[in-house]
Amino acid sequence: MWKTINPKSLKTFHCVQCFIRFESLATSNTSVGVNPGDSRSRRRDRNHYSELDIPFRKAARGTFFQDKPVFGNAYEEDVTLQAFLRRTLPEHVFREVSSDLNRFGARVSSEIHDIGLECEDNPPKHEPFDAWGNRVDLLVTSEAWKRQKAIAAEEGMVSIPYENKHGPWSRVHHVAKSMLYNPSSGLYSCPLAMTDGALQFFRRSPMTSTNPAFSKTFSHLMSRDPTQFWTSGQWMTERRGGSDVADGTETVAVPQPDGTFKLYGYKWFSSATDSDMTLGLARIIDADGGSVAGSKGVSMFYLEVKKPDGSLNGIEIQKLKNKLGTRQLPTAELLLDGTDAILASDPGRGVPAITPMLTITRLHNALASAAMMRKILLQARDYATKRHAFGKNIIDHPLHVQTLSRMEVDTRAAQLFVLDAARLLGLDETGEATEEESLLLRILTPLLKLYTAKMSISTVSEGLEAFGGQGYIEDTGLPGMLRDAQVLCIWEGTTNILSLDVLRSVLKSSGETLQVFFRATDTRLEEAAKSNVPAIKDACGRLQHSGRELKGFLDRSTIEGPAFMELASRDLAYSMSRLYMGSLLVEHAIWAEATPEDAVVAKR
Repeated sequence: MWKTINPKSLKTFHCVQCFIRFESLATSNTSVGVNPGDSRSRRRDRNHYSELDIPFRKAARGTFFQDKPVFGNAYEEDVTLQAFLRRTLPEHVFREVSSDLNRFGARVSSEIHDIGLECEDNPPKHEPFDAWGNRVDLLVTSEAWKRQKAIAAEEGMVSIPYENKHGPWSRVHHVAKSMLYNPSSGLYSCPLAMTDGALQFFRRSPMTSTNPAFSKTFSHLMSRDPTQFWTSGQWMTERRGGSDVADGTETVAVPQPDGTFKLYGYKWFSSATDSDMTLGLARIIDADGGSVAGSKGVSMFYLEVKKPDGSLNGIEIQKLKNKLGTRQLPTAELLLDGTDAILASDPGRGVPAITPMLTITRLHNALASAAMMRKILLQARDYATKRHAFGKNIIDHPLHVQTLSRMEVDTRAAQLFVLDAARLLGLDETGEATEEESLLLRILTPLLKLYTAKMSISTVSEGLEAFGGQGYIEDTGLPGMLRDAQVLCIWEGTTNILSLDVLRSVLKSSGETLQVFFRATDTRLEEAAKSNVPAIKDACGRLQHSGRELKGFLDRSTIEGPAFMELASRDLAYSMSRLYMGSLLVEHAIWAEATPEDAVVAKR
């Protein structure tokens, strides 16, 4: 039986396989009215098909291209951040801060985001020798990296809490702005975190006002002039230990006749190697070459990375670290061979001198976690409105909406945790905190850092999955977020180290930090329980039950002894973190301007 094929019907097919099958039929010997030996008919058919608009033909890549997610103004799109600031800040402060954040959010999406991607595409390079064999140790960073430094200065990304325009609220302003900047900064947020820590150290140090080098450095570190702005490194980690600096510090400091020191040692993990100055640890040796062991022998030193002539200050860059993520950031192994340095702490008091810096850098770590969660969620949410699958946009599939909703709950909890810690830090660093607020900040800092870091990794991973295969493709810029998130549970103390730090804060305060913690959560929950909204009352009831169970566990653990508490410290830290975040969510949900969505989030 012969069939007649109308070639024009091919326009309704959008599949290469369909085209091949029907072209074969249309040009075969089996078509009606075609003599198998008539070559003119075959040529005529071929010419006809060549005139058709065939998809994917002659390198045409088809007509469908998936719209990419749009990264908009993160401040305008972040209702949680806006609501917290409106709820917490005095009205006149909120107006000024909100205006700055709205303007900056637009700059992040229109300029800084792309510069950050350039930093990822152009990582730093180390050139140890010049063409003639001379040791030069040239550290080459991209123009995008240098541009981020200028932007950071212009926007006051370090200076805001030290300019102190809004008193204790200046720190909240700074943290909120950093949350907008961090995930688009191309990791320039890392040297800024260490610079903030150095500023905190110099602001608290009595030596700053008496030492010209320190006062000069303080001015450089908080400058808004890109030509004057300095960043700081922190050179603590050595081969023997990361967090264990007391026993891991092998670098020695040799006293000089003029009162300065020369450092000799090997710094194993020195982030932001291109910084202008750094703070580092070393052991002062006596005339016989001996030094004090343990933490009492460790002192803090200040050094500038380069000499006035531009050469390195007794420093040899051995190699740049080949890291899983944060590749934008120059991190190196450094040999200190006669590095000129100034004693920055009392002799043997280097470890206590680190403590104010750790509070700052751990807060930066946590804000990075929350900010990364928010960014991936905003992008995933936008993409869900553009990706069509199984007959509708994926935002209309209930299971996908449920996934995004769970990410939203975690992200809001992390943001509120970070912002509440920023509020406490602002009070503490301006001298306005009560003793109870300072104790609360002490125990919250390790909890905040350890738990938000874990939340960030899981949320960013879930976010990549929301993009399907595109979430695994480097060109999208998405996989780098997951690689970078992994450092957050390692830098400034691993989860286990911080869990033990929580115990340490309890022991050193004779249990006061723990009592303060429970008073803070109990007060919030008791107030929220007065709400008539069923979802909020239900959430309060479950949180209060969790709090009672946690207290009961702590009572029983005192009988078990220190070894049991150490073993349970990680689970304890997780439980305390979840309880505190839950109390913050219900507190936010009973605010006069809260939405029904806030109550649903608190319940979940």
